[in-house]
Amino acid sequence: MDPAFSLVKDALASVEDVALSNYINSHKAAVTEKAGSEFADPEYKLSVEWKANRDHLLAAEARQKDPVTASRILLINGSARNDGSCAGEISKTFRMLKLAKAVLEAEQIEVDTLDLSRLTSDYDRHIHPCKGCVSTAMPLCHWPCSCYPNHAQHQTNDWMAEIYGQWTAAHAVIIFTPVYWYQTPSVLKLMIDRLVCADGGNPDPTTTHGKNAQEAKDLELQGWPYPKHLAGRAYGLVVHGDVAGIEGVRRGLSDWLEWMGLIDAGALSRLDRFVGYYKSYAESHVIYDLDLAFQQEVVNVAKAVAAAVAQLRQGHLSMPDAGLQKPRPK
Repeated sequence: MDPAFSLVKDALASVEDVALSNYINSHKAAVTEKAGSEFADPEYKLSVEWKANRDHLLAAEARQKDPVTASRILLINGSARNDGSCAGEISKTFRMLKLAKAVLEAEQIEVDTLDLSRLTSDYDRHIHPCKGCVSTAMPLCHWPCSCYPNHAQHQTNDWMAEIYGQWTAAHAVIIFTPVYWYQTPSVLKLMIDRLVCADGGNPDPTTTHGKNAQEAKDLELQGWPYPKHLAGRAYGLVVHGDVAGIEGVRRGLSDWLEWMGLIDAGALSRLDRFVGYYKSYAESHVIYDLDLAFQQEVVNVAKAVAAAVAQLRQGHLSMPDAGLQKPRPK
């Protein structure tokens, strides 16, 4: 559209021809290599990008389980607002995250921050949508996700490759989110959907030779273990809204995290509160500043999760039902 590109229109036309050919011929993985002896089919060619992501997760998991490493908590901002987007103003959610971050760092805990609002402000940053492979058969859903990148369809720069590593490296996760129309913001829901592979996902794509649906169905019907790749981590929640929906969103997030095998850090670690109930949006930051009780509740969420992590790593906190077998795993 921009006339500035007219100077290179012939070169762009040549690039478009290659891109169209790649699309027609389904060049999903740009570069592949043989899987190697650690996979079920050593000769099957895997995407080098997927293998790099998988190796990163293995290294992160090893560090996370090493008792001499520092405790690490991942803080997730689920708001879509930031000072680089249309409003030009940071969100109250991000301010809550920063408050918790200061508390945790004061306790000598390593803090990793995932600001999902960057999806609305960063150039060419994406969390591509889940393609629902699991609904065909669980083993078709690979850990980490192998649906992306798909170079032929220009489904690239998928942020989840990095986000999987952040979740894996953490001993606990705290999600901070506002309520948008009785739901989580779309930036948070995109990440949630793409974490389906963490709950039962197949760590070896060679067993299904990529996306061979029939092989995946046969594999599941033989008896699939549904491995929970993120189980055993602690979690906390801060859910806020202005007039409605906070309890439903908080319950939904708690149910999802516990389904994946994460452990709540006690009643005070799961917070839902209104900020400026039926007050003007224009005054919401001022109202948050004045609500010292709410701010202390956010601090308590951070402290509760920090205490849970310490107990987890010392072997004093565990899931009481961890040894039970589900009669209907899914």
